[in-house]
Amino acid sequence: MAKKKHKFPWRMIISVLTMVLVGYVIYENWDGFVETFHNLNQANIFVILLLFPEQLFMYYACGQIFFSYLEKKYHKVFAKKEKLRISTELNFVNHAVPAGGIGGLAYLTYRLKSFGITAGQASFLYIFRYAITTVVNYFQALIAILVLFLLHQIPPDGIWIIWVSLLMNFGVFVGLGLIVYIASSKKRIEFFSRNVARLIDFVVKIITFGRKKHLMKYQKIHDYFIGIYDCVLIVKEDKKSLLLPTGWGFVFSLCEISAYWIVAISLGRPEILPVIMVGEAIGSVFDGIVPYGPYELGMVGVMGILLGGTPEALAIATIVTVMTRALSLFFTIATGYLPYNQAIRGKNNE
Repeated sequence: MAKKKHKFPWRMIISVLTMVLVGYVIYENWDGFVETFHNLNQANIFVILLLFPEQLFMYYACGQIFFSYLEKKYHKVFAKKEKLRISTELNFVNHAVPAGGIGGLAYLTYRLKSFGITAGQASFLYIFRYAITTVVNYFQALIAILVLFLLHQIPPDGIWIIWVSLLMNFGVFVGLGLIVYIASSKKRIEFFSRNVARLIDFVVKIITFGRKKHLMKYQKIHDYFIGIYDCVLIVKEDKKSLLLPTGWGFVFSLCEISAYWIVAISLGRPEILPVIMVGEAIGSVFDGIVPYGPYELGMVGVMGILLGGTPEALAIATIVTVMTRALSLFFTIATGYLPYNQAIRGKNNE
């Protein structure tokens, strides 16, 4: 009688690894949790409670950037419960697992595979999501800067931070423009995929001391980038297909800012909304690339400077940022950990 082959327990390993990473994130943010708990006595709890339904709607809006396009263009069918579930899982990976945007992209590709969505299509949608939210944040920041100028609320020593904000976001536009330039030509995308394959092989050789020359076949890398190219062509022929996802991207960006504003209102500081908008515009540049750290530092620094640079200004900037991130992280883990684990183990109720 033939022995049964034991499958490699990759699902269990990922599940355990996720638990370790979430533990690390909680440990790294523990001071923020403690500080938030102590500051709750200064806040209006009834206003703070608005943060939780607002967060759920934000997750849903983020998912709709993908789902609205897939439903219209590829006629995919997603139940509302299914959309919210996948959205909470993706939000969990993006914010509770310290992997930056790469983790979210990998998870979205894995999660949508069962719906017939290719890795190239998932990557296109993920890049589009980052692009549209960055564009919306940029214009929101411009509006906020204009309001601050009109109200004469920008301190003379803080003018430089406005230029830094604009230049950082402009740099993102340049990067996104380069991606579109490469992805809009088959020759350029093939040239790019060849060089990516060579770079991966070079890194693999160094890491394995020459024992392993290839991590994956070139054809797989080529097909992946061609998949992105095909999506760009489809969008070029039907630009209107991006109208609804763009609308949801606008809603999602508003929700991101609203979370900080809810906390500010609970602390009796609703007037700092324009400052939050500028700070969030800088923080969001880092948010899709790196895990925790630079986002908070950037946002606190910008808000503190624009509020006057005094110890009191830095204090309110820190409290609003830390409280929002801590409460959001708590809610992210509470709503996303279980469905994420079920999906990884193949037990999600699709």
